[in-house]
Amino acid sequence: MSSAEFIRVSNLHAFYGESHILHGLDFSLRRGECLALLGRNGAGRTTTLRALMGLLRQRTGSVMINGVEAIQLPSHRIARLGLGYCPEERGIFASLSCEENLLMPPMVAQGGWSLEELYTLFPNLRERRHSPGTRLSGGEQQMLALARILRTGARTLLLDEISEGLAPVIVQRLAGVVQLLKTRGYTILLVEQNFRFAAPLCERMLVLEQGAIVLEISGPEALAQHQEQLHHLLGI
Repeated sequence: MSSAEFIRVSNLHAFYGESHILHGLDFSLRRGECLALLGRNGAGRTTTLRALMGLLRQRTGSVMINGVEAIQLPSHRIARLGLGYCPEERGIFASLSCEENLLMPPMVAQGGWSLEELYTLFPNLRERRHSPGTRLSGGEQQMLALARILRTGARTLLLDEISEGLAPVIVQRLAGVVQLLKTRGYTILLVEQNFRFAAPLCERMLVLEQGAIVLEISGPEALAQHQEQLHHLLGI
């Protein structure tokens, strides 16, 4: 790994039972970078995040995180390397209040956001802090899921489809939050199907198809050159 890399993935394969999902992925995530994994449903984007976090038992290859080989580590030890995972299903505890959900995760590193800082970032959560998880709207649940990993002190965030199914005003708000996190030096791996959400946020984009990286785009010039190919791969 170079000193600029926080994650280096080499020849990563992943399986669900007999189904071979990831086929030898190779990519890196640089410190302070926002990198998008794009692709249609079933392309292997979520599986990639789950493999990085050790949530899949059947995986082979190499996942170097901050210089540590993590392919055989359990999930809780991977989190201690500074990774925060925001899953697509959000994982909100329905029986707990908004604030109890925020207080639930353990600290994995110094520098976690305080409740007051999070309520300033997400004013809706302050208003709903005593509401049970089941009473929160989809947008509020997504804000809560993101706020919860910021509490842990993780500086590298794996964000899975945070814009999916949300109103445009909420999507715009979440884009602003990602931009803010970039200015604060966070490293972000963003899984998205919404190309228009991801493109302004990311320095690079990787397109997955059938568990393999088929296209890498770096910078606006490359983006303009690959418009037709993106349309074909993503259906945009």
